[in-house]
Amino acid sequence: MLNRKKGLLLVAAAALTLSVVAFILIRASMAPGGGETSVLPPAAYLEVAGELEKQAGSALQLRLLADPLPAGWKAASLEAFVQLPDMLEADEVVPNPDNLAADEVSFSPADGGIRIVMRNGDGSAVSFTNEASGNELLTLILKSNRGLRSKMSEEIKVNKLEATIEGKENKAYDVSGATASVDYNPPAAAVGKLPPNGNPVVAHKFGADPYTLVFDGRVYLYNTYDVFEYDAAGNVKDNSYSSINRLSVISSDDLVNWTDHGYINVAGREGAAKWATQSWAPAAAHKVIDGKDQFFLYFANNASHIGVLVGDSPVGPFRDPIGKPLISREATPGVKDVTWLFDPAVLMDDDGKAYIYFGGGLPEGQAAMPNTARVMELGEDMISVVGEAQVIPAPFMFEDSGINKVNGLYYYTYCTNFIQEARTEDSPPPGEIAYMVSESPMGPWTYKGTILKNPGHFFGVGGNNHHAIFSFNDSYYIAYHAQTLSKAMGHPQGYRSTHLNEVVFEENGDIREIEANFAGVAQVGTFDPYALNDAATVGWSAGIATELVEAASESKGPSVVVTDIHNGDWLALSNVDFGQGAASFAITAAVEEGGIIELRLDSPEGEKIGQLAVSSSENGAGWQELSTEVKGAAGVHHLYLVFKGKEEASLFKLESWQFSRS
Repeated sequence: MLNRKKGLLLVAAAALTLSVVAFILIRASMAPGGGETSVLPPAAYLEVAGELEKQAGSALQLRLLADPLPAGWKAASLEAFVQLPDMLEADEVVPNPDNLAADEVSFSPADGGIRIVMRNGDGSAVSFTNEASGNELLTLILKSNRGLRSKMSEEIKVNKLEATIEGKENKAYDVSGATASVDYNPPAAAVGKLPPNGNPVVAHKFGADPYTLVFDGRVYLYNTYDVFEYDAAGNVKDNSYSSINRLSVISSDDLVNWTDHGYINVAGREGAAKWATQSWAPAAAHKVIDGKDQFFLYFANNASHIGVLVGDSPVGPFRDPIGKPLISREATPGVKDVTWLFDPAVLMDDDGKAYIYFGGGLPEGQAAMPNTARVMELGEDMISVVGEAQVIPAPFMFEDSGINKVNGLYYYTYCTNFIQEARTEDSPPPGEIAYMVSESPMGPWTYKGTILKNPGHFFGVGGNNHHAIFSFNDSYYIAYHAQTLSKAMGHPQGYRSTHLNEVVFEENGDIREIEANFAGVAQVGTFDPYALNDAATVGWSAGIATELVEAASESKGPSVVVTDIHNGDWLALSNVDFGQGAASFAITAAVEEGGIIELRLDSPEGEKIGQLAVSSSENGAGWQELSTEVKGAAGVHHLYLVFKGKEEASLFKLESWQFSRS
């Protein structure tokens, strides 16, 4: 009995629901005055394909979609009015012949937009049946009439789509939903290293106290690992240098495009040298020992000791071969009175002997001649010292030892101190790179003068001056640091970046004064796009970062990849030689949100030679290989990889890329 009652209740409820629905439908179809019912008008819609670009003349496709003409509408013509932003103008109207039967389609400018008329020349009725192509009535080709400079968003709107009915009132489409947004989102702006400049050498990270090692056709650049420090409120604070226990390394075979090799854990709990707390101002050397390449990395443990690590490649991994300082006040003869035990430099002489130069600081009252610079011979094993450290009498010595042998002469270079009171007219200016020469690696030394003014003279932001001079491809260069990148980021608070400029040795042995600048040095050769290139090889960039991952791909193992990729970010390579042409482009990437890589020539909005969709595979997350065809890549160009995707989302990580020849 209970079940029967329950069944009757359900039937009654269903009947009531149907009655309510029927009432609503009837009410919705009633004309405002009651009685005769009305039919909802057909509707029109808009779709936009393409995107605006910086240069004038960039094109968009505006697709006008509409419901079919109702059977009772015998239209002599269709007329549309499309409201356009003032930076767009109509270039062409392409009717869809699969749906629209009208042999005359014209357009003309109208107030704030364009007027489009569709009709038949013989006066017969126009038909629009929607038999194909997704309700497409026509496509309007729009072009920008001026260049765009900043981010913008504008609306395109159909104000009217109307059928002309002979002898009757015209019939209008519902165009309330026929709107579309056109946006211009410029690529991210480069900060610090601006194309086509070469300085600072990279803009995605800092790098201070540069030192170089040339090996196997590449320049390896080792740096103190400056990173932003923050206060409790999350604001960038002045660089304290106290927590720096890593060194960074980048390399290049052309001096403009640099490969990021990540960092070396030198000191502290995770470092190779557990006895040390900091790692500053590295020096590097290479020597073949027992038929094997060995690479030696010297570093300062703040200003207390100098240590040494050894590795089998220029980028490590490195190990501590002695488990203690190489040079210390307690155990090394001749250094007890050195104020600062830091800033090493190493010379490999032609006879196979090696020497280490170091020291700095200002004993009270001795600014004019501090006598805190030192030189010692290194043992044959490169991890020991021989004899007693000798004083280098460098006038107004402050820090930053450098050493080079050129045309049989030894050049000792250093940074002068900032004490003004002790200076005379003949004294070297403060904070500049000075040099001395000798016919022997241990001296005696003759002071010659200064060659590089303080960074503040060139870049408007000062600080200490740290350098290294090196030879590459028969030319000499100086690496030095300045706070240009941190200044461009709004935080010139002791965070430094490396720069390069050319060095000229005159015939008489003098060094010509060096002009520091943002332009940097000329690229040595061109970049090969057909090699398998680390994605963390960068000429210029905007927005991206790099990180070390443990297993980017099975073939490579741990590597540095490009990360923090967002919409509008990009990276670029200088003077890429495509030769006769490229056919395809391939990457190894790990998808996050996913997005697109646009391949462009010579600027972030230059000619597009291809694009690659980066999305998850059927196998889900993880590293995957993707490729796409390219067209128009030939000769030498700057190559830009421009990243597009959902705003604010991390799009993907990029490990490597490679073009194939056509």
